[in-house]
Amino acid sequence: MSSEKEGTAADRRPRRRSLLSVFGAVTGMLLTVVPLSTAHGASAAAPSPAQSKGTRVSAWSPSMTTGGPSFDNQTIRMVVHSSVAGSGVRITLSNRYSTTPLDVGTVDLAVQASGGEATRGTTRNVTFGGARHVTIPVGEEAVSDVVPISVSAGENLLVSLYVPGATGTSTWHSDAFDTTYIASGNHAGDDSAAAFGTTTTSWYYLAGMDVLSPNARGTVVAFGDSITDGYHSSTGTYTRWPDFLGRRLGSGPGPQKLSVVDAGIGGNRVLTDVPNLWQGVSALKRFGHDALGQPGVKDVILFEGINDIGNNAGPDGRPLTAQDLIDGYRTLIDEAHAAHVNIIGATLMPDQGNGYYTPEAEKIRQSVNQWIRTGGAFDGVIDFDRTMRDPANPAALNPAYDSGDHIHPNDEGMKAMADAIDLRLLRT
Repeated sequence: MSSEKEGTAADRRPRRRSLLSVFGAVTGMLLTVVPLSTAHGASAAAPSPAQSKGTRVSAWSPSMTTGGPSFDNQTIRMVVHSSVAGSGVRITLSNRYSTTPLDVGTVDLAVQASGGEATRGTTRNVTFGGARHVTIPVGEEAVSDVVPISVSAGENLLVSLYVPGATGTSTWHSDAFDTTYIASGNHAGDDSAAAFGTTTTSWYYLAGMDVLSPNARGTVVAFGDSITDGYHSSTGTYTRWPDFLGRRLGSGPGPQKLSVVDAGIGGNRVLTDVPNLWQGVSALKRFGHDALGQPGVKDVILFEGINDIGNNAGPDGRPLTAQDLIDGYRTLIDEAHAAHVNIIGATLMPDQGNGYYTPEAEKIRQSVNQWIRTGGAFDGVIDFDRTMRDPANPAALNPAYDSGDHIHPNDEGMKAMADAIDLRLLRT
């Protein structure tokens, strides 16, 4: 969803996220710049005895794309909403989709007071191999040293990046459904938000935060398109279905056993790259990094394919068939199983009334859903279709859950999706 049919690039540009290029100067220090296939899972250093008391899991990790704006002598302050409690925080900066090295002069981390304001006394300097300044080559990522700060489940931290020079096109996540604050000059260490006169609703260069959790034993990755990304959910309220799932896991009896991260990208497809660059490379290309590369990953919930169907986007430019999509799912299932990761398939929700809907597209959706339910290839099934459809018209969303475009749920619908997940499917 959130496909090219939903608006031109010019229409959607104000909502795009910037891809931040990360430059780092090594200056004789060991810099943790890691290959794309292992970036999220790599350790910045060997764990100390204190760090080894717990499991390192991903607490927050948006998927990144190309095509973000350029920055020059600016500070970018972003909100990170942690899905799990932990300490020993590390952040990942990504220059994966930029064309020039990224120079980051300063990175600071603090507890959010409100908006772009930090809680006084909580600011911590972030280093990379002991250095404050980091340069990240084109196509790579940098994992920070451990930051001595703790975070609670559902708590917000602020990550502030100062980029001293022109970055060129940034690596970003366009649709954050949260507020980012931008200032001229270096204000990374400011508690006050007074200098941050510009706001956006995108994340730039910031691709992850992982923590050492005393209770969680793994990470659940919600992998999908704009419904997973939270399109039409309320900004700054953390009402995407993965957010609701994280809260469900934390509210059960006993300590929270799994973190949840959202690897959704609006407009993303399973089989092919989207012409709109900010909507990402295909699931087939990004799955290994965005899902299987997460620290502590135990489960992936795969909920994607409606953009392939709605755009009739088959391989090699030909019309799509149900078998094409099934073959794509099988490839992702095989990759997950090779990595010893549990993969759960979610049925595709109805969209009658949206521009994606045609009788031919509906036949493909029904065929694909039937295979997800009965094919036995997934380790479990979540029937979002059954939960979200209109009882009086199964080809359409339930009006109570419809945000108005007949394809994306409202906040109530997002909660219904999370509530429909049988938690016993998840490996604890």
